[in-house]
Amino acid sequence: MKIPTLKVLTVPFLLLAVAASAIAVDAPRVPRNTVALTEKSLDDRFNKLWSDNPFVVLGPTRGVYLDGYGAVFTAEINLVAGVPIGVMMPPPDNPEKARHKQLKIARISELKAALDKLLAETAASPGMSAVPPDEQIVLVAFLSHFPWEDISGLPVQIMVQGSKRKLMEAQRQGGAALEAAIRAAQF
Repeated sequence: MKIPTLKVLTVPFLLLAVAASAIAVDAPRVPRNTVALTEKSLDDRFNKLWSDNPFVVLGPTRGVYLDGYGAVFTAEINLVAGVPIGVMMPPPDNPEKARHKQLKIARISELKAALDKLLAETAASPGMSAVPPDEQIVLVAFLSHFPWEDISGLPVQIMVQGSKRKLMEAQRQGGAALEAAIRAAQF
């Protein structure tokens, strides 16, 4: 008589175990809320790059975790505040355009250095603790341009990436080790 009771109790527990494993499989490895915290942190850091530019980040940073690849964060960055243009103000003249471009060229190297540092800090941040060590952390900065700008020779995108493990090891060592752990490209 006790055997049927045992079967009756076993079936619900088996169903519960199957349901729990299905939920666990569907749950993202890196929860959205941790990605959102990292987005906010990156926005705060980008906005502190240049005190003379109140609009460094044009729109919020966006991040996504790609299972098996890693975490990718993108931001649209405005390197230099534009010359004010309005109904009563003429478009910038050639000397102003040239100054704007030279400042932008100088800031590209500053942005690259900041991206390298931010990449290593992001890899070691608590928000990225759920990213497996062999997966990638990627930062992509899309550079904004004004319609009147001469963009010849200027990139429109800068990307830095590295494996989380190598970035964290390199951050502890610093210097050349960090440079070696980062793969950078600009387009």
